[in-house]
Amino acid sequence: MFANHFDGHPRVVLHLQTDTSACSLRLGSIAPNFQAETTNGPIDLHEYIGDQWLVFFSHPEDYTPVCTTELGEFARLEPEFTKRGVKLLGLSANTLGSHEGWIKDIKDVTGSQVGFPIVADKERKIAYLYDM
Repeated sequence: MFANHFDGHPRVVLHLQTDTSACSLRLGSIAPNFQAETTNGPIDLHEYIGDQWLVFFSHPEDYTPVCTTELGEFARLEPEFTKRGVKLLGLSANTLGSHEGWIKDIKDVTGSQVGFPIVADKERKIAYLYDM
């Protein structure tokens, strides 16, 4: 999902999902706000987005091979996203402690250091809010 501000509110610009029947987010709708603990400290989504674009992506579990390499690639490309005014925000259904260990594993496996926040969503409340 990509989000940006239109008329002062973060709005969904693109949301890709294979099962569109369950999709509650639509183009131009206000992105649901949330507060959460992340690997970079607490965030409020709308404040975090600010006046920039956001790529918000989720993974079902820390340490899985595909998720590890995907986050490593996002970390490697983060400077390119930043040049274009795009912030990154990850989410995984694990605890902060698990995420912290995973970030070290991502560095070991891919050689890339994750600098963007990863939301701790053990209860999957935010994932469900976004139909992830």
